[in-house]
Amino acid sequence: MEDVLAVYTRPHDPDRPLVCLDETSKQLIGETRVPIPMKAGRPARCDYEYKRNGTANLFMMFAPLEGWRHVKVTDRHTAVDYAHVLKELADIHFAKAKIIVLVQDNLNIHSKASLYEAFPAPEARRLVERFEWHYTPKHGSWLDLAESELGVLSSQCLDRRIPDKQLLIEEVAAWEHDRNANHAKADWHFTTANARIKLKHLYPSI
Repeated sequence: MEDVLAVYTRPHDPDRPLVCLDETSKQLIGETRVPIPMKAGRPARCDYEYKRNGTANLFMMFAPLEGWRHVKVTDRHTAVDYAHVLKELADIHFAKAKIIVLVQDNLNIHSKASLYEAFPAPEARRLVERFEWHYTPKHGSWLDLAESELGVLSSQCLDRRIPDKQLLIEEVAAWEHDRNANHAKADWHFTTANARIKLKHLYPSI
C-alpha cells in the first residue's frame, strides 16, 4: 500500500508517465421489444424482458496526471489479451516514454509471465523492461485509480442496455473522447500519513 501511495506523490514526469490499469466485464443485453421513446414529462420505457448476447471485457488504461485514458474492448480476458494491452501502451500510446510506471492489482494475469506467453522471449523481455511494476495489496484494489475511472465509465456510459460489442466500442470511444478532450484528471489526496492513522489496524503492533 505504501509503495503505491509513494508512487502517487511523484511529480509529473513525461519521461516516466504513471499509468493505472484495470479491467471489467460488460454483459451485452438486447431488447426483445422496441422501447417506447421518451416524451415531454415521460421517460423512455423498456420492457422488462431482454436477450442475453454474451459479455465483453474492457481494459482501462488511465494516466491520471496526463488527464488521459483509453479503453480497449476485447472478447476475452486472458493473459495474452493483457500482454497485447501492455504492448499497445509501450509502443503506441507512450512510445516516447523512457519508462512507464505501471500500477495494477494482484490479478493472476497481471504479471511479466503473461508477456512471455504472448510473445517470443526477446520481445517479451523488451516489453518487461519498458515498465516499472507496482501492485496494490490484496483486498486493496481501491488504490488503483483505474478502478475509480471504471466507476465513472460505468455510471456515465455503461449503466444501460448495450446489445453488441460494436455498439459498446462506439459508445465507450465517445465517452473516452469527451473525457480526454476535457483532460479529466484524478484528484488523489490519500497519503501514507493518512494510511498510518486511518488504517492503523492493518499495521502490526510492535
